[in-house]
Amino acid sequence: MIGNSKEVVRRQIAGYCDLLTTSEIATVDGVIRDPRKVELFLRSFSRHIATSVTKTTILEDMRHSDEKIHIGSLNSYLTALESLFIIDNLPARSPRLRSKTTIRVADTWHFVDPAVAAYFLKAGPRDLLLDPNTFGLLFEFLVIRDLRIYAQALQGHVSHYRDRNGLEADAIIHLPDGRWAAIEVRLGLSHVDEAASNLLALKDKIDIDHMHEPSFLMVVTATEYAYRRKDGVYVVPLGCLRP
Repeated sequence: MIGNSKEVVRRQIAGYCDLLTTSEIATVDGVIRDPRKVELFLRSFSRHIATSVTKTTILEDMRHSDEKIHIGSLNSYLTALESLFIIDNLPARSPRLRSKTTIRVADTWHFVDPAVAAYFLKAGPRDLLLDPNTFGLLFEFLVIRDLRIYAQALQGHVSHYRDRNGLEADAIIHLPDGRWAAIEVRLGLSHVDEAASNLLALKDKIDIDHMHEPSFLMVVTATEYAYRRKDGVYVVPLGCLRP
């Protein structure tokens, strides 16, 4: 789609997403599903993108429009869309900690590309500018997608970290040689201080007798320029991540 006009891109995304709800999902197992219910699932999944809400939450969300939807159907949609590589959830993983902090182990929900979520949320560019919360979630999703691509090129992988005390890192990059880095994502610069504090707090919990210190701590933002803070945390616009 690179180089195409916005209208052409919009039509291409719409055409692909419409196919998902009608014929594409049946190619996995031959099961013919109700396109309206598949769309309800995809719309609800999109609302909770980049979060780790339970299946029950998504099911309740769907039942606001159709009380006949059951957990078996939801699991069926999940399995089929994972097989189609449309859903690509981000697993939880913890660095080795000094304390016995309880780690939240639920995956965060992700499509393979944020354009899918934007379509089912009916969120165009102008809509997102008026809805910073949704824009922020989709931006985080976009950053995670790019980090996973770049990490895979280095034979690495990406996970997320959250504990019961609210401490988090949106992305933890692990490489095969043991190096790792922690990353927070913030759409606006006004939240960089908070994100940097989270990363430094996580670093302080690491048991450096049993694993490396992080190679770097980074807050990924949408705009401005890249720099290194006095506390050592890097602040980097998404566009600077490109090799």
